[in-house]
Parts: sequence; C-alpha cells; structure tokens
Amino acid sequence: MLGRYKGFLLDIDGVLLHGGRALPGAKDALAELRKLGPVLFLTNNSTKSRAGTARRLGEAGISVEPTEVLPSSYVAAKFLGQRFGLVRFWYIGEEGILEEMAAAGHTLVSPKEAEWIVVGMDRSLSYEKLAQALRALLRGARLLATNEDPTFPTPDGLVPGAGAVVGALRGMGFPPEFVVGKPSPIAFQVALEVLGLAPSQILMIGDRLDTDIAGAQALGMDTALVLSGVTKLEDLKDARIRPTYVAWDLAALVGGATAEG
Repeated sequence: MLGRYKGFLLDIDGVLLHGGRALPGAKDALAELRKLGPVLFLTNNSTKSRAGTARRLGEAGISVEPTEVLPSSYVAAKFLGQRFGLVRFWYIGEEGILEEMAAAGHTLVSPKEAEWIVVGMDRSLSYEKLAQALRALLRGARLLATNEDPTFPTPDGLVPGAGAVVGALRGMGFPPEFVVGKPSPIAFQVALEVLGLAPSQILMIGDRLDTDIAGAQALGMDTALVLSGVTKLEDLKDARIRPTYVAWDLAALVGGATAEG
C-alpha cells in the first residue's frame, strides 16, 4: 500500500508522540517507513526549534536529525526571510520561535521597535503580553501566526494551542496577515523544497483533518489520518474532508491495517 510513495511527511504530536512519550509501535513503524523513502516531520508545534524538536523526539526514543524536522517556528523564520528579508521582531511564544528567528538572522527588539509580531503557542501567556502586542499592532507592526491549532494534545487531555493566542489578537481586531503552519501551503511548500519530490509522490500522515489532511490534499498529496491523536473515528461520519487512508495509528498504517471510517 505505501510502497507507491517516494517520500513521507509526518506530523509529530498524535502520530509519533502523545505528550512526551512515543506512541505504541511508532518507533518500529517509522523505521519501516524509512525503508520506503525519506521522511520529514512537519509539525505546527512552534514551542521548539528544529534542534529542540529533534531532542524531544530523541528523549522519547525516536532518533531523528534536526534537518529532518520542520516545525512552524522554522517555517515562520524561513518565510519572513525569503519574503521580506531580515526583520525586527517581537514574539508571543516559546523558545522555538526565538531560536529559529535568531538562527535565520532576524533581530529581536522591544514591542515598540518591532516590524513584526510572531505568535505561537505560549504556556506563559499573560495579559501584559497581549497588551504589548496590541500596542505594537496599533503602531503598525505586522502580525504572523505560526499556526492556528485550537488545541494541543497532552497526557492529561487537550490544552489551548496557538489558535487561542491568535484568537485573542483577532478578537482585538488584528487577524494575522500570514499563517504559515498547516494547512497553509507555505508549510507544505517548504517541505516539498526539502524533499525535492512532486506532491503526487508524497504521503502526508497526520491526526488532524483540518490541518494535516486538508492542507496536503489542497496541494495534491495523498493523505493518511491516524486516530491516535485529536481526530476520532466518529468525527469522520459527517466530515467533508476524506483522507486517502484511515488507520488506528502509525503502526497499523504501516502494517496495512486500515480503520473503517
């Protein structure tokens, strides 16, 4: 079934990991996928950089190179550099945004000096951060969101994702000018550049219909939905988005066992 593809894009949370732990069978399934073609990890999680995400996977027993990881923090920094050159920025988010923006050559400044406000998931979000962002936006700063995932899966259940932060700014009258994470074509175009393959040669494997599956389908990729993360089988009944494959988890998908949906 999967032998027809020359490369694979994988989401991380809900596909390989749940919280900080590897999902059952994920490590061995990934090893089998690697025999079929190159694998890239395309994640909307902006809290880590490429190196930080690779370390996070390594701590869970899944060995990857930083160059194989494309978090939305990296996509944001790359997009801004390609489209606008080096910029002065301030951010609401975590270390991943800061590390990738700095690595790309962008300059962290105060909100008063920022040309761009870069926003992602922030587990230390405060009223003061929102107020500073508002003042910067009112002065003419531009807004980029790493992603708008409403929630994020953890061992204790779903918690607010980057979409909650972006939603607060949107509620103040400032929708993002750009959203670079899935389902945006920006994220997938970066992945295509790295893989050097056509969309028809790639399978996207993810756990969210609205980001992983919809975004990949829009670019002409086949898709596989795994039910080990956010989306559940009952969610498919009335969904207009129909993945190419549906499987209980990555191990089942690689083993050829699909779920009825």
